[in-house]
Amino acid sequence: MREQDQLVLDPVRRRTTIRSLVRYAMQVKKPIFLGLFLLVLAVGAELTGPYIAKIIIDEHIVAIEKDWVEVENDGTVTYDGREFSKKKDAPNDSIVREISIIQTAKGFYFVPDLVASGGVRKIEGETLTVTRGDTVDTYTGAEKLTEGEVYSFYSSDLKAVLWLSLLYIVLLVIAAGLNWLQQILLQRSAHKIVKRMRLDVFEHLQRIPVRYFDQTPIGKIVSRVTNDTETIRDFYLSVLARVFSAIITMAGILVAMFFLDVRLGLVSLVIIPIVFFWIKIFQKLSTTNNFKARALVADMNGQLNENIQTMPIIQAYTREKEVFAEFEAKNEENYQTRRKLLRLDALMTHNLSYAMKNLALAVLIWVVAGQSISAGGILSLGILYAYIDYVSRLFEPVTQIMNQLSPLQQALVSADRMFQLLDEDGEDVEKERIPRFKGRVEFKDVMFSYDEGVPVLQEIDIEAKPGETIALVGHTGSGKSSIMNLLMRFYDPTAGRLLIDGQDVLELPKQAVRDHMGIVLQDPFLFTGTIRTNITLGNPDIPEERIRKAVEAVGADRFIDRLPNGLDEVVIEKGATLSAGERQLISFARALVFDPAILVLDEATASVDSETEALIQEALLTLTKGRTTFIIAHRLSTIKDADEIVVLDHGRIIERGPHDELLARRGVYAKMYALQSKRNQEVKTS
Repeated sequence: MREQDQLVLDPVRRRTTIRSLVRYAMQVKKPIFLGLFLLVLAVGAELTGPYIAKIIIDEHIVAIEKDWVEVENDGTVTYDGREFSKKKDAPNDSIVREISIIQTAKGFYFVPDLVASGGVRKIEGETLTVTRGDTVDTYTGAEKLTEGEVYSFYSSDLKAVLWLSLLYIVLLVIAAGLNWLQQILLQRSAHKIVKRMRLDVFEHLQRIPVRYFDQTPIGKIVSRVTNDTETIRDFYLSVLARVFSAIITMAGILVAMFFLDVRLGLVSLVIIPIVFFWIKIFQKLSTTNNFKARALVADMNGQLNENIQTMPIIQAYTREKEVFAEFEAKNEENYQTRRKLLRLDALMTHNLSYAMKNLALAVLIWVVAGQSISAGGILSLGILYAYIDYVSRLFEPVTQIMNQLSPLQQALVSADRMFQLLDEDGEDVEKERIPRFKGRVEFKDVMFSYDEGVPVLQEIDIEAKPGETIALVGHTGSGKSSIMNLLMRFYDPTAGRLLIDGQDVLELPKQAVRDHMGIVLQDPFLFTGTIRTNITLGNPDIPEERIRKAVEAVGADRFIDRLPNGLDEVVIEKGATLSAGERQLISFARALVFDPAILVLDEATASVDSETEALIQEALLTLTKGRTTFIIAHRLSTIKDADEIVVLDHGRIIERGPHDELLARRGVYAKMYALQSKRNQEVKTS
């Protein structure tokens, strides 16, 4: 399915894409698993905070009111000449009676009796009343404690609070260190994965048949190698880590809630189906727009690439406004799509998460906290505090997961597009090599179609003996370039046979065939680098002497030797600083240095001036000598010496023969030649 037609990622493809992402992740599984393990430890260390606070509140702050007893001797606190201890620390045989230390609005009081917890407290002189609903309890003998006396009862608990606080700080420092380590591990793993992906994509691009590049805009391919892999990098780097962190945090919080109180844990499980359906709804609403957004980015990249390449045409014909309007329309559509996603994110993530968190806290305070206070302690204050803290924390990972749903969708879309590219049928570069061709080429009743049912070549019969030159002429669309594509094995015949030295090319390794072929295009492409690397294509095995001979043989030394750095002169993209003729001579030197047995020329003089054409024609004599040469001819005057001229029309051969013979027939070729000659004469006259 074409990517511009994709509006959904069906479940089968989603599972396939996820499996492929997992497969890449497994290439660096050790650091990933170690990072996730450290993440679990870090989350565990962070989640100890509320539980430590619960211990501090219940056992060391609120506990001042609980479990005090007067003992006969060896008490931990001395007050009014008597000794007191926590009940758990006092031997049973030394307990005199239970007493209470209570807090009221007027301060802390010593009460020589066990006071019921909870309720509303009121002190009148030495009388304490505790009201719980319709029940009123009265206690006498209450004595107000001074700050020093309160401290004496608190002293042991304050030391415990200090140590527990230090423990929590240490755990937070450990958690920070673990988080730092796991981020380093996961980030390094993410970069390694994407590095491997990009190499795989680029390597696979070189294996994909030329037909794919003929049918797919270059900008979209570039978008897959750059933008899509960058989105996948963010998936491994941020989305995966945050989602795992959120899931682990949620699991840890739920476990902690059960550990605090089973009833609270069961109540908290309600959040799981809510989050599940929440995610499903968000996913359903966002998927189409995420696909559309990625496709629009690819379309804009495609147009941008096309516009940059054709900028001289755009400016020459003053088409700037039209091109801008076309790009603006796509950009506006992308903007509106992003706005929809932004509104959905704003609605379904932060706002809804915070609303649900506040609602949950309100219900908790109303139901649980209210009953705790009025009924005398369903839950301790420490448990209540810890639970509220955990509930608040529970919605942080929920929000985090929701925030990552859009990047997750985008990553899956990008991954699907990239894996579609990797799934394109490729052709391995065969290592098998064959001896150099003698150069006999035969097309035997060859048929060819780019699209099934639409023939491009029909009944093509051509025979080229070693060292002969075959020229192909015809109007645009006659099939000249298609014959070259078959000869270079960019495509294979639909029917018929193509033989080289009597061997069917389908039985030979493609790369081995191309090893003995050279090609020079009408508009030669020069790579960024130097003149030397453009001639050798970076092959270090080609000696300097061979390069020099090739340069001199085609006459390129006339301008190369005048350059400041000679062969090492820097060439920018496409060789823009060199003239068309200079670029063509470099491409001739490139073909000559590789010494091909069969040479393919796409009219090397079609786009140069007459003076440069003379230089190139001289270079062509050297280049084609002793080689079987196929020339796509546009200027018929340049192929007078060809051994055979093949005239094509709508994919069929309508005439063939030497130049003089074809002129004598007064057929299609003669008319084409006469027309060109007349035009050339008119140009010279003017």
